[in-house]
Order: sequence, then structure tokens, then C-alpha cells
Amino acid sequence: QVQVVQSGGGLVQPGGSLTLNCAASGGKISTYRVDWHRQAPGKERELAATFQRDGSTYYRDDVKGRFTVSRDDAKNTAALQMDNLRPEDTAVYYCILYNSGLGNFWGQGVQVTVSS
Repeated sequence: QVQVVQSGGGLVQPGGSLTLNCAASGGKISTYRVDWHRQAPGKERELAATFQRDGSTYYRDDVKGRFTVSRDDAKNTAALQMDNLRPEDTAVYYCILYNSGLGNFWGQGVQVTVSS
């Protein structure tokens, strides 16, 4: 069974930066697509960014140029670097590992609050 543990997050001022980390155990993270979802209070969960198995990436329009996803196969981790944060980025962020054959595995979620 794959376990996903997230770290990072917290309170940051507008324009600041945060890095969210996602550590996998019980399986190789390189065999999964890594999605970063977020859910703001009172809103539906949305996909913020993706790191595909082949290394290609996807970003939703409002985070392009500000967020960067990465994966470290040696450490079996993934990361979401968030720069120039805005109040509207405030949400709970989830790291989710997807593989159609192996299953989907969720991190516990971390709170990101952007406020002055």
C-alpha cells in the first residue's frame, strides 16, 4: 500500500513563496502521475498542476508562471513550488498519485493561507 505524506504549507504574505512536498512510501513515485489539487473554502476542488510520468507538466491558467511542479526519483518525492502567491491561492492543497493499474493515493492535505 502506497502512503503519501505531505509537508510544507502555512501562512505567507501576498507575493511570497512556499514549497509543498509530497513523499511516497511503499511504491515508486515515478510510476505515478502526480496531481496537485486545491480546494478553497466554499469552492469545489480544482486541479492546480500535474507532473506526468514522462516528465511533462500541466498548469491551470491562473498559476502558470508562478507554480512549478517537480519530482525527485532518488528521494521518491514530488514538490510544488509556489511563487508570487495571491490571496486567491488560499486553499487546502492535496498531492494525489494516480496510476490506472496500481490505484490512486492521496496525501493528507496541507493548508496554504495567503494573507497580509
